[in-house]
Amino acid sequence: MTYPNYYGPPPQSHPNGTTILVLGILSLVICSFLGPFAWVMGTKALRQIDSSGYVFDNRGQVQAGRICGIIATVLLGLGLVFAVFAFVVAIVAGAAGY
Repeated sequence: MTYPNYYGPPPQSHPNGTTILVLGILSLVICSFLGPFAWVMGTKALRQIDSSGYVFDNRGQVQAGRICGIIATVLLGLGLVFAVFAFVVAIVAGAAGY
């Protein structure tokens, strides 16, 4: 059983926590170009949370947004690699006369 800590101020939310989570979810669902922004903002917020020495109650929310941003960025990179590969194949096939 844990007892509440009555010493010190109560934990508060990181100001960018909701923004990072929304960007991460939108990067997976709608626009994958938002993924790198969620990833960078999430990493910066996690560093601020860890170095502050203060307890933030939305660390999990920031981590979830960051992870969604990482996944969307990887999917964006794979999509770009596939698009470049398809473009090169089309150029080679066009030059060969197929």
